[in-house]
Amino acid sequence: MKFFLVLVMMVQLLSAAKVELKEWKEGQTFSAYLQANKISSSFLESISKEDQKFLLEIRNKYKYYELKNATGILIQALIPISVEMQIHIYRKPSGSGYGFDIIPIEYKKREYFAKVVIESNPYTDTLKTVKEASVAKKIARVFRGDVDAKKLKKGDELSFIYTQRTRLGLIYAMPTIEVARIKRGDKEKFIYVDENGIGYKDTAKKISYTVMGKKKVTYTRKVRASKAESRFGMPLRHARITSSFSYRRWHPILHSYRPHHGTDFGARRGTPLLAVNSGKVIFAGRMGGYGKVVKIRHDGGYVSLYAHQSRIRVKKGKYVKKGQVIGYVGSTGRSTGPHLHFGLMKNGRWVNPMKVLRKKSIKTSILKKFTRYEDVEKTKYKAVDMKAIIKSKEKLLEYVQNNIPTKVWNKEALLEVNISDKEIFL
Repeated sequence: MKFFLVLVMMVQLLSAAKVELKEWKEGQTFSAYLQANKISSSFLESISKEDQKFLLEIRNKYKYYELKNATGILIQALIPISVEMQIHIYRKPSGSGYGFDIIPIEYKKREYFAKVVIESNPYTDTLKTVKEASVAKKIARVFRGDVDAKKLKKGDELSFIYTQRTRLGLIYAMPTIEVARIKRGDKEKFIYVDENGIGYKDTAKKISYTVMGKKKVTYTRKVRASKAESRFGMPLRHARITSSFSYRRWHPILHSYRPHHGTDFGARRGTPLLAVNSGKVIFAGRMGGYGKVVKIRHDGGYVSLYAHQSRIRVKKGKYVKKGQVIGYVGSTGRSTGPHLHFGLMKNGRWVNPMKVLRKKSIKTSILKKFTRYEDVEKTKYKAVDMKAIIKSKEKLLEYVQNNIPTKVWNKEALLEVNISDKEIFL
């Protein structure tokens, strides 16, 4: 991992180097990006086959950073491939070309305070005050069920503490609300928030909280399973997991962090591979470090991937049924031995396959529920860390009493955090 010294960054700033936040263009390939920045095609060839497969993880509209000098030459680029990992392209100090690495995304995590005077409702007034939609959405969710927004009057006060991750001064990922306070005249109410973003107002050791739910009046009957209703099966008849899904895994061969966007199944060479669900084959061939690969598009926005095959049995454009043999276990591409690397995407993003796959094969008929729904409030219970609640309440009151200013996100300067952050641009 290549981290430049602060002094280097300061020199670059003095020489009018500029950091820009950009959006990955629709349909743009990695090679086209290199060409646009006048980087030799030999650079792409120098990237290992194992790492080349991660170039496919760059998605349309992903936000990425570039650092260029006064003449427009690319010095560094940070291109996300997941929530935790990013591609790092950097110009070598000697000027003899560029380097490539995949590194964890560095971000800063801080606590912020907000005080909102109610004029309309918690969401609208928070957005107007804080000027950040994600914070407004979170606080509105916290109050749902515990505070009737219709009873709030003009002039009532809302204050809260939240934790926000930032990357180079800009908001990164969703905030986490810790505690909130509603003040109506001389009365005040505190709302405490759990790790799921649900607010509750009790302070007993075992508290209750309400969530909105649906009451179902159902009857069932056996019907033929449709494609949309059928569940996913397993890609092997006898599944044995050897490596699990991870956004940030230490690679035993490369000795560095790499994403592992799938599940590895150990099996003998030649073991039949099964389509986990019915769908259309959208790719059948070689794919860099994945070796011989089959990709199938399924209903519901899913795409499954079967890598390192010894032999492919289907062709692109063909429709396959769930459980159909689509290839055989092998060790093609970057592989230490025969196994299946199975990946699953939902709406263009990798998901943990084991949260979707079912060990039991799917039946041709299912019990279908016919349901009438009624809106109801459900009461749930959970144990509460009383010390943490008291500490959060005291901290919030201290912010209020000291009249700490509210954080306004649109006033953040992009470059002012570069030197204090442990970011790759340092």
